[in-house]
Amino acid sequence: MSGVDALRDALGKAAAAIGAPAGTTPSLERPRDPAHGDWATNLAMTLAKPLGRKPREVADALLAALDTGAAGVAEASVAGPGFINFRLAAGDLAAQLARVLEAGPAYGTGHGGDGKVANVEFVSANPTGPLHVGHGRQAALGDAIAALLASQGWKVTREFYYNDAGVQIANLACSVQARLRERAGRPLEIPEGGYHGEYIKEIAARYAEECPGDPAGDDLERVRQVAVRELRKEQDLDLRAFGVKFDVYYLESSLYTDGRVDSTVAALVRSGHTFEDEGALYLRTTGFGDDKDRVMRKRDGTYTYFLPDVAYHVTKWERGFTRAVNVQGADHHGTTARVRAGLQAMGMGIPAGYPEYVLHQMVTVMRGGEEVKISKRAGSYVTVRDLIDEVGRDAVRYFFLMRKGDSQLVFDVDLARSQSEENPVYYIQMAHARLSGIFRQGGIDPAGITGAGVEWARLDQPEERELVKALLDFPALVANAAEALEPHRVANWLLETARLVHTWYHKHHVLGEPEPVMQARLALAKAARTVLANGLGLLGISAPERM
Repeated sequence: MSGVDALRDALGKAAAAIGAPAGTTPSLERPRDPAHGDWATNLAMTLAKPLGRKPREVADALLAALDTGAAGVAEASVAGPGFINFRLAAGDLAAQLARVLEAGPAYGTGHGGDGKVANVEFVSANPTGPLHVGHGRQAALGDAIAALLASQGWKVTREFYYNDAGVQIANLACSVQARLRERAGRPLEIPEGGYHGEYIKEIAARYAEECPGDPAGDDLERVRQVAVRELRKEQDLDLRAFGVKFDVYYLESSLYTDGRVDSTVAALVRSGHTFEDEGALYLRTTGFGDDKDRVMRKRDGTYTYFLPDVAYHVTKWERGFTRAVNVQGADHHGTTARVRAGLQAMGMGIPAGYPEYVLHQMVTVMRGGEEVKISKRAGSYVTVRDLIDEVGRDAVRYFFLMRKGDSQLVFDVDLARSQSEENPVYYIQMAHARLSGIFRQGGIDPAGITGAGVEWARLDQPEERELVKALLDFPALVANAAEALEPHRVANWLLETARLVHTWYHKHHVLGEPEPVMQARLALAKAARTVLANGLGLLGISAPERM
């Protein structure tokens, strides 16, 4: 046992020695100011009341009972109302890097998921056009959330739900039909709510090649099938360009052909939570926390959009996904309560918080200080592939992930293209490349750096201590990001740690130093290189060795 675990164990024993209640678990956190030490605890303040003593008195008693040798503590002091700050011995702190070197690519993984299964659904775009930048942000978020959960022991299924039924798909088919009729010499009449992008012309051309006997697209159902198929291919190309792969593609239309929508309605009627009013069928969602009851089946016999959503999530539960995470745009905020209400009303034992939702804001793309609003091919919006073509996959992923999902995001194309310290992804990748360059310049195989025989106490410079602490914080950082479903925490950690790497790199030489110092710094360089690569990998971003 070493480092924070040893300190926590020693604090627990000290607390027991001064009469703390059984089961007292000390909490430790990093002080905001590194000058205050490596770790801090508020244990004295939490014990003051049960012990009937002032916090500073408790703090003094804890320090008197603390086995500083076992905890690896070089210095301890009481601050403020009763915080205790600890500074670990340089050797004991740095020696924990051996765990990083031993674990390698597995450093940062955990077992909180314990092999349980989880479904992460994201993108789920209507097959009516190429993926826009909002879908791109969702793809980056969903893929990173899935990676975070998998890193913590969850068995994750990435799922894409195709909304291939409904009014928008009908408008798509009519839009393609209008282009086919234009090709046949008729006036162009795009329907209201239809689609105008260049890709509609491309689909019409493809249909004309496949169906020469129907040049005007009179077989509207066949036009619809071809349009949906071609746009699914188009979106798949977008996703491949972004490096996103799905395990399952689920078609909304299958809910109708398989009878799942009808069976869901029947089950809800049997549950006693429905009622009819003026020919429409309602679900009493107010009984499950919604602000008003919702229509399931309209007077004309068609279903509202939330009913197939309920049927779809029933399939997730029946497929064994006791945890389901949906990554969707903020415009879906109103659907969360009613979908959950419908699932609870089914009487299947589905919990109130199922599924979990991660909602994100849209993206504003800027170039040259002005907003970019349209794409030549899409017509009315900027596509994911537009951005990838402009700045590359890595930059797009990082920029989409560097802010919390529910915050507005401005994507600065000029910044993302720049090779400067102001570009965060370039700055992070350069840190990894510089660390790799140390080994390349010295003709040293990183695989030979195992930590064996390293004099860890040589890593005693302030810049080294701060970098070591950042690397040791990585597993907890990843676990917390996974629990909160917040990949931006990893993105922010990478940027801050890259800053520490660059500072250390510029201030301290590695090669050519006395052998004990060089070996210790090579171990630090390899550990930092490993952890940066692991963090970038969680976000789906490459870790280049040269730049």
